Amino acid sequence: MLNWVEYRKELLGRIGEIGRITPDTVKGYKTLSAATTGSLDAKTRELIALAVAVTARCDGCITVHTAEAVKHGATHEEIADALSVAISLNAGAALVYSARVMDAVQAYEKA
Repeated sequence: MLNWVEYRKELLGRIGEIGRITPDTVKGYKTLSAATTGSLDAKTRELIALAVAVTARCDGCITVHTAEAVKHGATHEEIADALSVAISLNAGAALVYSARVMDAVQAYEKA
């Protein structure tokens, strides 16, 4: 599918370029990303982000949030449960993108 680890590095590099050109855009995004009441732990937030990434069909979101979910200890089963929510809402398209998430999980576990 993709080399998820390399893709994430390339993506973050390009986002860094955008940040140098228009720092307020990236600063605003970071503010939104950090907004939380503290009620959910980091792993749960990343599992939700993966379900949304599948629904949005966003490869960049998949690679970033897969890395974070794995870092925060998300298991294959937890990731699959989160993806099942997206699949139930998005049917076939979500199932295809869920396969991409599982491919990314395997890539990060090997890295």
